[in-house]
Amino acid sequence: MSRPGQGVMMPVNGLGFPPQNVARVVVWEWLNEHNRWRPYTATVCHHIENVLKEDARGSVVLGQVDSQLVPYIIDLQSMHQFRQDTGTMRPVRRNFYDPSSAPGKGIVWEWESDGGAWTAYDMDICITIQNAYEKQHPWLDLSSLGFCYLIYFNSMSQMNRQTRRRRRLRRRLDLAYPLTVGSIPKSQSWPVGANSGQPCSCQQCLLVNSTRAASNAILASQRRKAPPAAPPPLPPPGGPPGTHAVRPSATFAGTALWAAPAACPTEPAQPPGAPPRSPSALSGAPAPGQNNLNRPGPQRATSVSARASIPPGVPALPVKNLNGTGPVHPALAGMTGILLCAAGLPVCLTRAPKPILHPPPVSKSDVKPVPGVPGVCRKTKKKHLKKSKNPEDVVRRYMQKVKNPPDEDCTICMERLVTASGYEGVLRHKGVRPELVGRLGRCGHMYHLLCLVAMYSNGNKPPLPQDGSLQCPTCKAIYGEKTGTQPPGKMEFHLIPHSLPGFADTQTIRIVYDIPTGIQGPEHPNPGKKFTARGFPRHCYLPNNEKGRKVLRLLITAWERRLIFTIGTSNTTGESDTVVWNEIHHKTEFGSNLTGHGYPDASYLDNVLAELTAQGVSEATAKA
Repeated sequence: MSRPGQGVMMPVNGLGFPPQNVARVVVWEWLNEHNRWRPYTATVCHHIENVLKEDARGSVVLGQVDSQLVPYIIDLQSMHQFRQDTGTMRPVRRNFYDPSSAPGKGIVWEWESDGGAWTAYDMDICITIQNAYEKQHPWLDLSSLGFCYLIYFNSMSQMNRQTRRRRRLRRRLDLAYPLTVGSIPKSQSWPVGANSGQPCSCQQCLLVNSTRAASNAILASQRRKAPPAAPPPLPPPGGPPGTHAVRPSATFAGTALWAAPAACPTEPAQPPGAPPRSPSALSGAPAPGQNNLNRPGPQRATSVSARASIPPGVPALPVKNLNGTGPVHPALAGMTGILLCAAGLPVCLTRAPKPILHPPPVSKSDVKPVPGVPGVCRKTKKKHLKKSKNPEDVVRRYMQKVKNPPDEDCTICMERLVTASGYEGVLRHKGVRPELVGRLGRCGHMYHLLCLVAMYSNGNKPPLPQDGSLQCPTCKAIYGEKTGTQPPGKMEFHLIPHSLPGFADTQTIRIVYDIPTGIQGPEHPNPGKKFTARGFPRHCYLPNNEKGRKVLRLLITAWERRLIFTIGTSNTTGESDTVVWNEIHHKTEFGSNLTGHGYPDASYLDNVLAELTAQGVSEATAKA
């Protein structure tokens, strides 16, 4: 895509607040561990805005609109995102941009990771790239934003100025971010109105309301100079059994933490018919504009606290490692309890449930083959490099020539289909004229032939030969047989005589993946370098029903095509050059679903079938 003009160094745009009483686009963002504000998707932002209109002091369950965000809740009063299974707290903010900028048009710029996943740029970078793109600059230097990258619009690539490494990038049209009109405070927090309704008594709302109360109490404690804390009085004679005197412990934000040698007993029941109590009432209403915790997450505490006497209505909050001597790693509810106690508020701590990762022991005689699935094991070996397929031949195999193309954009080069390809003069292939247009057979999407040849040629790093498959850049339909970069290993599968939660009358299919450490091949990020394989063998579980066996057969096909794992950077530990999952989710938690990787999960089998289809693995292709 040839663009006239000179490259530019663009300043940061769109971060200031516009004048009052004008339209602006709302983008909700969260602060990551690198101190960068990362935008939520437009769909999630619309959901947050809808909740905000109904209750500015409420909480937003992100999993209601995005299945990948099931563990996350946003508390609108404290302006924090909470991850329920780990207790991680991260600040969030409500940011505003011009309606004519990229988020207002629904334009998203993304870069491709080593594993082939697409990641959106930060919003300020996205807006800067879009501004340069609209002005038809051929390149863009991001050094003014603190990044040593150059963006080349002709090749739609990003290059690291130090390592000279290139990555693909793309411009995608998505839902436009929500639009708001009216006077908005210039700060990231705002006064909230009183909630006149009765507080919900469900356990999740109790936890969120408790966190809200803790946030307000911490802010109040920071605004005043508290005298040195004295130990609380001993429990009265005849108090509940198991209570102990508490002693002062470490300090947290200038307020004393209280450590108890054991957990206090479970709270007494409320009288029948009594209205549910909201823990937020314990600390009073916050002052306007002071409802935002300025404390970056994740936060950890080094001691567990409890009060000697627990009045009725105080919620029982689970905390991990309650009797341990080391640092406590609390879940969301545990962090709530610690913050409440730091403010001197009563709370009852209980043991948190632990995930059940594995079934009870099974003898060899009880392990049976899976009905309808031949064998019990599949092995993969090192990939033997084959002669590269001619890109032109691959593209022509799946496309039909279009004599009179419509006056639409080619979504690869963004030029009109009735004009020459944007790769004219950049890429030359004998027999492929830049004005030729073709239609993909199954999905019907149309592109310049030269653009598809360029996309196929750049799809893999040399010297890795292409596998002869082609993926539609619009709908992701796969033509041919897609293969991956999974290292050599072994996949075993069999029946065990135990049932998964939600499948009481059904035995369980257990899958065991085992991949050893080794040396990366030419298809991997760093050929010749050693890669690690953490956490193997990995055990996964499926119900032994018709759909579960169907998933198993397709997983076997995906394993043989080397699509289950790849080598990249771990999202959990940050370790690079290690074996990671490759966008096909597995259930690794046998008897519970505390981590989101277990059962019951009514939609899991359908979701994993959709993920397999996205990788080109279906019953039709498996039989081919």
